[in-house]
Amino acid sequence: MRKTQWFDFQNFFHKPSFKSSTKPRPFRAYSFVPFSPLAMLDPTILTIGGIVLGIAIIERILERWGVIDLVDQFAKVMRFILPVTFYGALFYFFATFMF
Repeated sequence: MRKTQWFDFQNFFHKPSFKSSTKPRPFRAYSFVPFSPLAMLDPTILTIGGIVLGIAIIERILERWGVIDLVDQFAKVMRFILPVTFYGALFYFFATFMF
């Protein structure tokens, strides 16, 4: 039969720590998670896309109502905003994308 060792609580926590005899082994990990299509469902990208889509829908509604002057103003503004928004969202996506 083995003899049971008795440790006092105070002595147990005040003992000097022993160095681990095992060394960590280097390993290579490969992950295909960044290539998931679900990575496109970023809330910021979806919000920007929803705002642009909302403006386009408002423009179509105003065109149906016959307010052509206001639609022309929207078109002038959107000619500048759409490319800036697209390239900004594209830059944001790749800046925050984990490769």
